[in-house]
Formats: sequence, structure tokens, C-alpha cells
Amino acid sequence: MTLGALFRTKGVDSLTSEAEHGAQGLKRALGGFDLTMLGIGAVIGTGIFAAIGTAAAGNADRPAAGPAIILSFILTAVACIFSALCYAEFAAMIPIAGSAYTYAYATLGEMVAWIIGWDLIIEYAVGNIAVAISWSGYFNNILTYLGHPIPAWLRTDLRTALHTPEIRDAAPHLFGMPLVANLPAVVIVALVTWILVIGVKESAVVNNVMVGIKLLILGLFVWVGFSHIHPANFHPFLAGGWAGVQAGAAIIFFSFIGFDAVSTAAEETRNPKRDIPIGIIGSLLICTLVYVAVAAVLVGIIPYTQLGI
Repeated sequence: MTLGALFRTKGVDSLTSEAEHGAQGLKRALGGFDLTMLGIGAVIGTGIFAAIGTAAAGNADRPAAGPAIILSFILTAVACIFSALCYAEFAAMIPIAGSAYTYAYATLGEMVAWIIGWDLIIEYAVGNIAVAISWSGYFNNILTYLGHPIPAWLRTDLRTALHTPEIRDAAPHLFGMPLVANLPAVVIVALVTWILVIGVKESAVVNNVMVGIKLLILGLFVWVGFSHIHPANFHPFLAGGWAGVQAGAAIIFFSFIGFDAVSTAAEETRNPKRDIPIGIIGSLLICTLVYVAVAAVLVGIIPYTQLGI
């Protein structure tokens, strides 16, 4: 194989034609609202619940953002908007599945696209694992509160079990090896996969409901917490100076990751040239407003020095 073959590209017209006339074309059923909700669901996750306190309080290695964590979110959003605009432009030009893989194939060549494709697979696989394990922990906490906890050997991984005698001894054994698994994590992944297999429209409906509940909870927090804000907690506003704002932006940056997922649904969108940019930019702007509101209320209720405890 020659070097030129490794970096050969496939034109936009060719990619679009293959998608439109292929035997396994995807059903175009999503609109701008569905894509916006998809982006919000992909962006708003553990970051809003875990990163604010860490970034606002700081530690011995980095300055605290303090109440200026609000500026950190705005700074991060400005940085992300440029990437979002690029994704929106590419998705409108090449309205088919594949996201960054397809865009790289059309511009940089086959080898770069192959690398990016594997990067995306690993990224989503690792992210999926982390979210599933986190969900399993929260689900077990609810069951524990109700008095019906899941046995430890049914909600852990093999490495943890082997290094935890009480879990290892309680688990059933086969040929001397403990049989352990994170059953809730497996179940939630299987359930989500089943929903996705049913159809894109059905998946969008489920996602819209879940995102609506998430936004409702955050909105309730802002609404209830607003009346408990103490203005004194906003002084000093720039607790760590501009360095604190930058450090906070670096910590919370991962909270914005996910808006690119909208571009993966380009081939399932009714009018991708119009709706994909709406979904990407709209979801990013809404998430920024939500983040700023939640951060403002949180640091107004609790002194930022206590958030890292």
C-alpha cells in the first residue's frame, strides 16, 4: 500500500451519495428540538454535580475560582462555541453518520479517519462504562435506603473483589474463582441498547423525557435555592484572581463535552443542514445558562471555601 493510499480522501458528494443510496440507510426522523435535547442530555451529566465545588474551592495546587466560577463557565462556553461552530458547519456540509470520522475521511484522509474512528469508539466505550458504574452505585444507594441493598459481589468488578476479602469470600466460586459482576451496570446498558435498537424516534422520546426530568430538577434547585442566597458569599468575587478563573475553567471543561454527539445523528435528521446547527449551538447555549444559574445559586447558598470539603 502506497503512502498516497493511506491518505486518500473521499469527496463530500461521494459520501453523501453512498449514504442516500445505500441498502442500510437510516431513517430520518429527528427535528431541531430532538437534537437540542440530545445535546443537552449528552452535555449535562456528572460535571454539574461534582466539578463546581472542586473548581470553586481550589486546593493547595491551584487557586480557587470562588464565586467567579460563573466566569469560568462563561469562559469555557466561549472556547467550546468555536468547536461547536466547526461541528455545525461540517454536519451541514456532510449530513451523514460518522461525525468526526466522516469529516476526517473527507478532508485529511483514510488513515487519519481510521485513527479518529477508533478514538471515538474508545471514548464512547470508556464513557459508557464510567456512567454505567456510576448509575449502579446510585441505584444501590436507593435500594440500601429502602432496606434492600444489592450484594456486594453483584455490584463490583473482579479486581476490586480480589482485593476485598469480604466481597471475595461472600461471592459464589467456580474452580476457585469468585463469580462477581456489576449486574446493575450490565442491566442499564442492556436496557439503553434495547431502546436504541427499537428505533430512533422511540429513543428520542425517551431521551426527551429524561432530559426534561433532569432540567426540571436543576430548575427546582435554582428556584428554591434563589431565596436562600446570601450576598456576602459573593465577596470577594475574584477570590483567586484571573488565575483562579482559568483554573476553574480547566476543571469544568469536561462538563461541556458531549455537544458533538448531535453530529452523529446527522443521517437520522429530517433537515440536517438546518437542524444540526440548531441542535449543537442551541444545546450548548442552554447548558451554559443552566450551568451559570446553578453555579450562581450554589456559591450564593454556601461559602465557596466549604464546597471542596
